[in-house]
Amino acid sequence: MSFLQKKLSLYLDLIRWSRPAGWLLLLWPTLGALWVAAGGFPGWHLLAVFVAGTVLMRSAGCCINDVADREFDRHVKRTANRPVTSGVVSVKEALGVGAVLALVAFALVLTTNGLTVALSFAALAVTLIYPYAKRWVSMPQAVLGVAFGMGIPMAFAAVQGQVPTLAWVLMLGNLAWVLAYDTEYAMVDRDDDLKIGIKTSAITLGRFDVPAVVVFYLIFIVLWTLALRPEGLGAIYMVGIGLALAQVVWHFTLIRGRSRDGCFKAFRLNHWLGATVFAGVMLGYALR
Repeated sequence: MSFLQKKLSLYLDLIRWSRPAGWLLLLWPTLGALWVAAGGFPGWHLLAVFVAGTVLMRSAGCCINDVADREFDRHVKRTANRPVTSGVVSVKEALGVGAVLALVAFALVLTTNGLTVALSFAALAVTLIYPYAKRWVSMPQAVLGVAFGMGIPMAFAAVQGQVPTLAWVLMLGNLAWVLAYDTEYAMVDRDDDLKIGIKTSAITLGRFDVPAVVVFYLIFIVLWTLALRPEGLGAIYMVGIGLALAQVVWHFTLIRGRSRDGCFKAFRLNHWLGATVFAGVMLGYALR
């Protein structure tokens, strides 16, 4: 393997290229917001901007997160071999890769409108803050929820030139979903996080972690169902909601024993729940 091929392989590992579940968790609610804002298909330009921008910003976020957490990650089984933590990618390199990816994403946003550009700065700020939140905030997953939800108001801004109340309600629902799946993620590392003093929702919630995750899922589904009721998406959307609820039951069976494998599997499967809700939205508009 040549030097350039080796570097590319390391950088792809840095941005979790082989694990697309992370950017899919960002993508589905963003696409859902795009469809709602446009009342259907939003057009190829905005679709390309938001799909590419989602992948790029999630990848940049991985770079920032790994630099911020490099001292903590070495003490956690699941993250000890990440490129920055293990030293195969330097801090300077990781920040450079993250900066390039963020700049490309910003160039895409510049093809939209002023409000969307302004919101992109807020999204970047929250992305930069999140990796450090776990040092000070008892439930840093809430900060992640804001970061992962910024695509929703940005989608409305890009389509409508405004951010209506509906966008914020959908973002609030998405925040609850992030709290659900990232608490599952935190449950995987709880023992390690307790040793090194990191704050997470899994630690804060304690023995109420499993019921809290279920409640977070239900808040997400109820808010999106009620908020989109006036859109008249019909029976197909409700089928999607029903399938999402079935997945919540499945997740409960996976996490109730609090095993590492069960919680990690539940987290990794969340993109299917998001895809199900989005499919209901997309088909609802197509068949309306």
